[in-house]
Amino acid sequence: MAHSLLCRVGRVVQAGRWPHVATRTLSSEAQEEPLTLKEQHDGIRRIILNNPKKRNALSLAMLSSLWENIVTGVDSDDLRVIIISARGPVFSSGHDLKELTSAQGREYHTKVFQACSEVMTLVQDIPVPVIAMVNGVATAAGCQLVASCDIAVATEMSTFATPGINVGLFCSTPGVAIGRAVPRKVAMEMLFTGRPISAQDALRHGLVSRVVADEASLEEETLAMARRVCQSSRPVVALGKAAFQRQMAQGRDAAYATASGVMVDNLALRDGQEGIKAFLGKRKPTWTHSTEKAHEILRFGQKFILGRPVDLERIARTARGWSSVP
Repeated sequence: MAHSLLCRVGRVVQAGRWPHVATRTLSSEAQEEPLTLKEQHDGIRRIILNNPKKRNALSLAMLSSLWENIVTGVDSDDLRVIIISARGPVFSSGHDLKELTSAQGREYHTKVFQACSEVMTLVQDIPVPVIAMVNGVATAAGCQLVASCDIAVATEMSTFATPGINVGLFCSTPGVAIGRAVPRKVAMEMLFTGRPISAQDALRHGLVSRVVADEASLEEETLAMARRVCQSSRPVVALGKAAFQRQMAQGRDAAYATASGVMVDNLALRDGQEGIKAFLGKRKPTWTHSTEKAHEILRFGQKFILGRPVDLERIARTARGWSSVP
């Protein structure tokens, strides 16, 4: 189970390139600056939406740039957490409406929404946590991006909305992420009215994780969270994130079965055992950040458990005895 969860992202990014290449552009003007900026230090990658003149709209080109910034080196041990922020007073206004006119055609529209959906699912499928760092307005697909991130920190001045209804375009795709982040009736109110909610309301309903006073506090708090993530074992974080996403889509009993199996797999990791030994020995753990196993786990047909030979027939007899207990 651990192997399948940890390898899930491998299938997502195996191609190593953005699957949606724009066949045409809406402007002949050369882009003066990159649509996104990327920098990485001490395990923390910062991705900045960098088109404030267009309210950091999630155009197909912006989505492509964001995809590349997320997926590049995502399996490297040097990457531990990603922070997504934005330049200007608008985190993101959502899709570029110029790309959604009839002139672009149904095929192009399909490409835009498919690309956006794949970026949002990528954020949740990669093995490292993604933190949204919001200082301003997040609307429509911009609000969807916040809801898709694992953690979100926002300033008091930030607002969140799905105003598509006001321009005749219901925010159906943002509703997927928002409806999984906030209570149903809160999501429906946002979707049907288009009215923005405050940062405090977003915190109350679970759209964001924490609200801070100002931009300086936002930087400090977000980096503190990111550094805390960096203190943990990378494969343990990856396994936990994948398991959480998987069990959230399951019923209660299936979720417990998934989570229980993952915890057993977690214990088999070398870092899983190192953490327990460190706690018992009252010392700080020394992480390997490796998926190497500390011991083998009993599987069907195997003859060893925790590295020791076992009598499978005796185990089977014991199990049959348990099953006969009233």
